[in-house]
Amino acid sequence: MLKVEKLTAKIENKVIIKDISFEIKENEILMVIGPNGAGKTTLIKAIMENIKHTGKAWINGKDISKISSLELAKQIGVLTQTHFQQYSFTVYEVVSLGRYAHQKGMFSKLSKPDEEKINEALRLTGTHHLKDRSVLTLSGGELQRIFLAAVFAQDPKILILDEPANHLDLQYQIGIFDALKEWVKGEGRSVLAIVHDLNVVYSYGSKALLLYRGEVFAYGGADEVLKRENLKEVYEVDVAEWMQNLLKHWQK
Repeated sequence: MLKVEKLTAKIENKVIIKDISFEIKENEILMVIGPNGAGKTTLIKAIMENIKHTGKAWINGKDISKISSLELAKQIGVLTQTHFQQYSFTVYEVVSLGRYAHQKGMFSKLSKPDEEKINEALRLTGTHHLKDRSVLTLSGGELQRIFLAAVFAQDPKILILDEPANHLDLQYQIGIFDALKEWVKGEGRSVLAIVHDLNVVYSYGSKALLLYRGEVFAYGGADEVLKRENLKEVYEVDVAEWMQNLLKHWQK
């Protein structure tokens, strides 16, 4: 569904990502991992044509660089880790904004299909009971689920997420990824997610892409990518040993 070939991007003449290639098939979740500065967020910006780059990205065989912004909004939904909500919109109003690309104009009335997509998004994220609340009254974890619901309501083919559960309490992290796991089962859907927690890769990822210094260090199944020697070289610490020592505390 999403194919990336030899993406390379520079910022101020410094190469940030180089020759990145991968593909995501229907119903797959690709987890992108790597230390800070590996180029993960830059990769998303290049895919979305937000920065200059060489190489190509295709969605369902179409060159993304040749798709209009409005059409692209129907194909790809993006969720970042930070949001600034300054106005007292209700949860339902915020989630309904996800339907903008499918409406005829800014002030168009929500159609029955729009309402169905909004309610499905609220159900998937477990936030339907909050629909009449002001978003200004929500916790950070609740708010992030609301923005995820807005992206679900957009009904894209591909979801791209940049550390969607970063800084959230454990129950909200689990809720976010459980919702993604359920959403991606739908026809013609797939997910690309940047994450820091390697346990999330094992728990939810179909495949993993490990970046190091702007290049692909490993790509494939989670077990193959998260090999002890790979992680030790990239993170410069024996991650497996550290994880195993932590596990001992939970086995008492």
